[in-house]
Amino acid sequence: MKALLLENVHPEAFRLLEEAGLEVTGLPSAHDEAELATALPGVALLGIRSKTRLSAAGFAAAPDLIAVGAFCIGTDQIDLAAASALGVAVFNAPYSNTRSVVELTLAEIVALTRRLTEKDRGMHAGVWDKSARGAHEVRGRTLGIVGYGNIGAQLSVVGEALGMRVVFHDTADKLALGNARRCVSLDELLEISEIVTLHVDGRPSNSSLFGEKEFSRMRPGALFLNLCRGFVVDHEALRRHLLSGRLAGAAVDVFLDEPRSSGDKFESVLRGLPNVILTPHIGGSTEEAQADIGAFVGGKLADFIAEGTTSLSVNLPQVALPPAAGTHRLAHLHRNVPGVMAEINSVLAAHNVNVEAQLLGTRGDLGYALTDIGIDYPEAVVARLREMGPTIRLRVLS
Repeated sequence: MKALLLENVHPEAFRLLEEAGLEVTGLPSAHDEAELATALPGVALLGIRSKTRLSAAGFAAAPDLIAVGAFCIGTDQIDLAAASALGVAVFNAPYSNTRSVVELTLAEIVALTRRLTEKDRGMHAGVWDKSARGAHEVRGRTLGIVGYGNIGAQLSVVGEALGMRVVFHDTADKLALGNARRCVSLDELLEISEIVTLHVDGRPSNSSLFGEKEFSRMRPGALFLNLCRGFVVDHEALRRHLLSGRLAGAAVDVFLDEPRSSGDKFESVLRGLPNVILTPHIGGSTEEAQADIGAFVGGKLADFIAEGTTSLSVNLPQVALPPAAGTHRLAHLHRNVPGVMAEINSVLAAHNVNVEAQLLGTRGDLGYALTDIGIDYPEAVVARLREMGPTIRLRVLS
């Protein structure tokens, strides 16, 4: 069984998959659709990060693919509906780089508040400017967090520990941590925050979330940060408000069009602006986070291959059944319609196959059943289960 890992996935993932018995190949760059069509035949596991997009056409060109690992937080680069329709499990790392993103956000907040970028450029140009003009402490300032998920919530706690007043806005009901206060609307947050930082997910409804209207509602002299998704922000509007002086500074880590590989040319209307920090999508790019992501996603893929476990899959029902010695496991993904389990068990009974353990999980239109049976069973059982009308994919695990 072959695995292909793209975009410099951490070596820990290679180790885990090789220990699971897979033949693993790694490549440093992202792949476009044409490259995927050439590379994916014969590949059972695909590992990607944020640059490789896996569309329905990509899945259609990968008949042997059974699982995809997104070695990052987001999965908006993957057509999850297409994956589910073909019975391909998708896993990601929703928590592994949270701390790294939070630390970069705080570092950039301090750097912008103290105007360190301008002081640094001046020093490199031979200019000694010891003035305190425009430099402030972060203590006592109001931090507005848009998106109170894993990253936003942890940023809230650490920001408060630095003495900041924290407000947040999220479309879902979220428990406020510490002394953070929830804003009933985005407009309320923008009107009172001296620093606004975005940490929303990649759902399509967040496209163009922040533009001319939102920047106009921000307080004069406020700072703006985006470390979530590039398509969330109108960079032309951001540029106008920076040049006009309405915004005192900005930090941007994500962009709508990002180079595919290190060393490629980067273009942005934000290049060259004073007190603007631009980073190449490195929010989660620490050695600690990448090792944790490699271990987390690599472990999920290895468990899925060996035991059919789908815990924390982003698209399939989540099922975990402890393995039983002396059995074979049937992993049956099917359309969630009445009578499927009865039909599975009637097929087994008709062939005198005893069920040692069984667990079913459902998720929307999908059902996923793990069934442990004895070692000796006729091949007709497998053929009959694959022929069932609701069957999407059947795997037989030792």
